[in-house]
Amino acid sequence: MSITTAVSVLTTASWLAAVALLVVLVVRASKRRTTKGIMTVFVVVVVLALALTTISAGLVFVEPHERGVVISAFSPHGYRETPLNPGLNWIIPYAESVIYYPISKQTYTMSIAHSEGQVQGDDSVAARTSDGQEIFIDASVIFKIDPTQVVDVHIAWQSRYIDDLVRPLTRGVIRDAISQYRVDEVVSTKRFDITQQISDELGNQLNSNGLLLDDFVLRNITFSAEYALSVEQKQIAEQQAQQAKFVVEQKKQEAEQARQVAQGKADAAVIAAEGDAQARLIQAEAEAEALAMIAQALAENPDLLT
Repeated sequence: MSITTAVSVLTTASWLAAVALLVVLVVRASKRRTTKGIMTVFVVVVVLALALTTISAGLVFVEPHERGVVISAFSPHGYRETPLNPGLNWIIPYAESVIYYPISKQTYTMSIAHSEGQVQGDDSVAARTSDGQEIFIDASVIFKIDPTQVVDVHIAWQSRYIDDLVRPLTRGVIRDAISQYRVDEVVSTKRFDITQQISDELGNQLNSNGLLLDDFVLRNITFSAEYALSVEQKQIAEQQAQQAKFVVEQKKQEAEQARQVAQGKADAAVIAAEGDAQARLIQAEAEAEALAMIAQALAENPDLLT
């Protein structure tokens, strides 16, 4: 239990005791009984309750993830120029009050999904590319209030810094960045460059308003129905062209295979014919040589014929 909570509990208990004593006093007075001792206790309890109420109004505890802006009736500007830091602080009772601001990270999401972002329904950012195509951007901005500029944020924006600063500023920066690129660049080669450009510009503008950009997330890109249809038709045409090219290449390969088979057969026929011719030539030469040898033998031995 914190000190401020304990003081508040004691203050409440004191006032309850004062009310109870007042009831006892009224009852005893109506019965004409003595109230001198009870009256003294009642006065002491009331004084104690007033003192605790004053202390409770002046004690302020700031959580580690918060900073406090003090609205003061005694300050020339109506507020303290220095925010309250985490821990136990003291303000002037009844003359000053504290407005708390979180300095932890906050996320603001704009999405086409109906229940994903801070706004219910389609909250994606509609933007046009340099070639006139409409696209829809889902994005998240992670930011926090600069602890040193909490007072400035309060003066300029109060609690409206999300709806009146972060949201419109982010949507405008996204549209400006997308308008500098073609649709094919947005969805492919330039996506990282676009994200970096948006982060740099958004960070500068938030910083000038007392906020620190932690990260910008380009979550999703959705095309218009017309462009999505044209992309689908283009993909189908490209697939058909690839299929036709594949069929042509396949036919070329089949024709080459048939030519090679035919060439092989032709070469085999030529080789076979050459082989037959060579065999016949050898056979003829052999027969002629045999006849020559017979003729020589007869010439040398005529008696062989008798």
